[in-house]
Amino acid sequence: MSKDQTEIHKYYNERVKNNQLLHIMMRMNYKTILLTLIVAVISSLLTSWNNCGYPFFFKPPNWKYQFQHKERLNNEPGYQEIDCSINGDYSIGCRKEGDEVYIPFSFIHKYFEIYGKLATYDGLERFEWLHSYSKIVTPKGKYDPRGVFMTFENYNVEVRERVKCVSGSDGVPISTQWESQGYYYPTQIAQFGLSHYSKNLTEPEPYRKLIEDSDKVKQEWSVPQGSVISRIYDKHVNSYVIKFATPETSTSGISLKLDHVLDFVLKWDLNIKDNGSVTVTLQSREKKDMYYLHYTASNIMLYTYKNHVYYGIGQANHQWRRFTRDLVIDLQKGLYLNDKSKKKFSRSKLKVIKITLYGSGMIDNITLSTSEHMDQFYDAARWFVANQNITSGGWPNPVRRKVSAGMATLEPGWYSSMGQGHAISVLARAYYHSREEKYLQAAIRGLRPFKLSSSKGGVAAMFLAPNLARWDYHSTHVNQLLLLNTIDNDPLFTTTAERWIGYMNGKKAAHN
Repeated sequence: MSKDQTEIHKYYNERVKNNQLLHIMMRMNYKTILLTLIVAVISSLLTSWNNCGYPFFFKPPNWKYQFQHKERLNNEPGYQEIDCSINGDYSIGCRKEGDEVYIPFSFIHKYFEIYGKLATYDGLERFEWLHSYSKIVTPKGKYDPRGVFMTFENYNVEVRERVKCVSGSDGVPISTQWESQGYYYPTQIAQFGLSHYSKNLTEPEPYRKLIEDSDKVKQEWSVPQGSVISRIYDKHVNSYVIKFATPETSTSGISLKLDHVLDFVLKWDLNIKDNGSVTVTLQSREKKDMYYLHYTASNIMLYTYKNHVYYGIGQANHQWRRFTRDLVIDLQKGLYLNDKSKKKFSRSKLKVIKITLYGSGMIDNITLSTSEHMDQFYDAARWFVANQNITSGGWPNPVRRKVSAGMATLEPGWYSSMGQGHAISVLARAYYHSREEKYLQAAIRGLRPFKLSSSKGGVAAMFLAPNLARWDYHSTHVNQLLLLNTIDNDPLFTTTAERWIGYMNGKKAAHN
């Protein structure tokens, strides 16, 4: 064949092959399309699963998800893990993306005392960054020495961890802030009183259930053999009261069964004699565990044995006294004393099932309430009257305190300007509410330490050694300036407050 014929023959053969291939492809076209669609769907699902999680019908073990998630991050373009050297002393794990380096917030939080948390609202997750953990509360009106004290209606002093318990004999907090055995701390006692006074003004009227008063409500008490109970008229209180006596060897006592829930503030008037005591039995509504609160005629502060908690209410003095106790707080503090892992009790999961009387004495006006704020407020006010140094006008702190390095140690007996001011605020309100002169006179005497320098035993000082306030104190100082401005409208108060608020938002102080 000639050269031209050879080229024609070659071209013809190629056309035949192409037509055959086209024919084959046309016959397989529907299978190919179907297969392609299946592959595309699987690829799409795999991509979706990698990016958005796993479908409802398949959930891999956590280790697999974590491994895949980490692998995906490490494969992202421009991302890598690097070490960050901190002042040449140590290293922490960081991340680098391009020219940007990302440092773990947990490190920033501790290193710079910056605060932040993940929060979800409006369907979006955000990270909230804060320079301070405290907040500024703008005054709603002019400060009133007869009204709510600052924002103390939000305070719950007795639940604080540094409050060992509420004293059985005085009804005020016992602090462990600088001494683990516990002591009376005037500042904390004043805050306790002011919080209850403020709550009384802001909360609804409490619900009260009168259990026994011998005049109107008389219960059937269970009296074991050898014990006696009667209702007599007592001229000192001008009403009928219960008089009771049990043998020293009695283990059952004179008891009253109850089935009371939700209201756990117990109040009663007591004239105790001869080792008398009152025991309140509570029960867990779920597990049916029994707990016993014993209020005994002793000087013991707090003692716990298993599910028995003992509070000393002072030696028998044959005088009428009113006791107001938050049973849940008393139980929690007692159980926590020996076991720090004890969780807080939910009030909805407890009930009062019995009150038992031991020894001898008289009792009246037994009441269960949701709250008794004014009774607890007056416990604090009476403490300040009874424990004031009449000469100096101060309420001494009975513990040694080291404020900061380079400063002298405060020996027991030192005065606190905050404690003095808070105490005066308690007494001013007690006088306004009761019109009893003793509160006014104690408040006036409480001003004396402000007229003496700290070097002479007072609290006045022109300046201190530098001591940065923590954020909650800083916000308190700002709130005080704003309240002062409601009394004396001086621009100095507002401009200073605004500058201090700026510090809470990360603004730097001017250079010297």
